[in-house]
Amino acid sequence: MTEQEAVIREPRFTIAKRTSIVWWKAWLIRLCAIVLALICSGVVSYLITRDNPLSIYAVMLDGAFGTKRRIWGLMQNLAMLLCVSIAVTPAFKMRFWNIGAEGQVLVGGLASAACMILFGETLPNAVLLLVMFITSIAAGAVWAVIPAVFRARWRTNETLFTLMMNYIAIQLVAFFVYKWSVPKGSGQVGVINRASRAGWLPAIGNNDYLLNILIVFLVTAIMYVYLRYSKHGFEISVVGESENTARYIGIPVQKVILRTMLISGAISGLAGLLLVAGTDHTISRDTAAGRGFTAIMVSWLAKFDPVFMILTSFLIVFLEKGATEISTAFALNESFSDIITGIIIFFIIGCEFFIQYTVKFKKKEAE
Repeated sequence: MTEQEAVIREPRFTIAKRTSIVWWKAWLIRLCAIVLALICSGVVSYLITRDNPLSIYAVMLDGAFGTKRRIWGLMQNLAMLLCVSIAVTPAFKMRFWNIGAEGQVLVGGLASAACMILFGETLPNAVLLLVMFITSIAAGAVWAVIPAVFRARWRTNETLFTLMMNYIAIQLVAFFVYKWSVPKGSGQVGVINRASRAGWLPAIGNNDYLLNILIVFLVTAIMYVYLRYSKHGFEISVVGESENTARYIGIPVQKVILRTMLISGAISGLAGLLLVAGTDHTISRDTAAGRGFTAIMVSWLAKFDPVFMILTSFLIVFLEKGATEISTAFALNESFSDIITGIIIFFIIGCEFFIQYTVKFKKKEAE
């Protein structure tokens, strides 16, 4: 083959990782992604319902903000999703892929329900709430530290380990739900201590969910300070970047892994307490409602920043509430709301590619 025949064709475009991007450009990209997502969702909605997409989006807004009760429900769901997202964030920032928040929330809720059922008639309510607080946090922490021990000492795969712990937690809850079911064998616990309200978190004014919301936002503020300004937060960041570098500068990697997972599990256990004692007042295998998995997306989209997690949690909850209302208003099944939510989330996740990478096109050379 001659040199003339061996023509090297350069690609017409290349993809390169950005070293940095101005914050307003990143948010402009996200805003464009949301607009495109709404347009695409509108087209899909029109093809299915033959209704004006604007009216569909009006129904979505009504589903989230139409009444005072809906607004409080939105804030409650936002707080619970945010709490679980805050729980997984320290582990994720350390590059410990904790997929077990669902199970950690469940065992925390199970501990709260057990205290309410076993001690509801014997302990004063203040003491009972204190016992529930301690046992729920301890249960979530223990459930999280088990895979952390195996990861720190024997380098096991934390993703699979924490995922399997979810299924064990689900079966534990299913067992005790059957054991405590009312009537016996029904498979449902029902509202625990309905008459005495023993173990229920107190309402502030006429708002049953306000205490939950305040607790979660307090935890969010503490986690922001912890990750950004504390020595522990610095150690988490270094371990996440490189465990070898962390060891070289004297950071005890195993200790950091165990400590971080204890914190992660403890906050998940707190979320279980808030769901059982402050929201549902019962326990079932669906108490966590998939928040442990949704929280992964919330944390990742916010780049592990607790403040931005408030925005991403709000976006996810708003989409879920609004899409569900669309399904109800237009007599569609729940799959339609999942389609709309999925399309919007797909665009939001996809736009992160253009924030992290830049596409450079080759200029056409003049002949």
